[in-house]
Amino acid sequence: MKTQIKICGLSTEACIDAAIDSGATHIGLVHFEKSPRHVSLERAKQLRAHAGNRIKTVLLLVNADPKLTGKAIGDIQPDVLQFHGSETPEWVKLVRAKSELEIWKAVGVRDRAGLAKTSRYVGSVDRLLFDAPARALPGGTGTSFDWSLLAGHQHEVDWGLAGGLDPDNVQDALTATHAPLVDVSSGVESAPGVKQVDRIAAFCQAVREFDEAG
Repeated sequence: MKTQIKICGLSTEACIDAAIDSGATHIGLVHFEKSPRHVSLERAKQLRAHAGNRIKTVLLLVNADPKLTGKAIGDIQPDVLQFHGSETPEWVKLVRAKSELEIWKAVGVRDRAGLAKTSRYVGSVDRLLFDAPARALPGGTGTSFDWSLLAGHQHEVDWGLAGGLDPDNVQDALTATHAPLVDVSSGVESAPGVKQVDRIAAFCQAVREFDEAG
């Protein structure tokens, strides 16, 4: 099975086209004002329209209140809604039921005890994204976690790997984890929020070479 690829934090049509042309399966649009990858709802709507049905669009929210969550879903109409804050299993389960969207939840992994706690989201989400523990900002920090923590972990829901991935280490990450989906943001940037078309292509190529070798 081919590894799914999400290029997150996109803000230009050119980078969306690059992700599609390079074989990515998902793009991520970040609506979180503190993030250097933040796009307004209006801009996200434009980018979503540009992507169309050519690739799955993921809308990322962080601790958004119910009003903003509803407006974002209505305006953007994403394929997937990703929560990247301290949202509870009860809240994401409610949004999943009301919106009928595919729901992802990013969770920081520090140790095996923390990894075990992520099971509380089983039944509330369609996918868990294992990421580095949050620092000043959730996601896009360029830091990874100890991939060996996932060795032998019994996954009860679809999952993906995020945190510090780039074109140079993604094959090592896949060898260590056999993740069905990899999620990259800062690893394909020249500066925070500034995506590079050539790095997007290089990341996707590295993943596809891994798939072919396997």
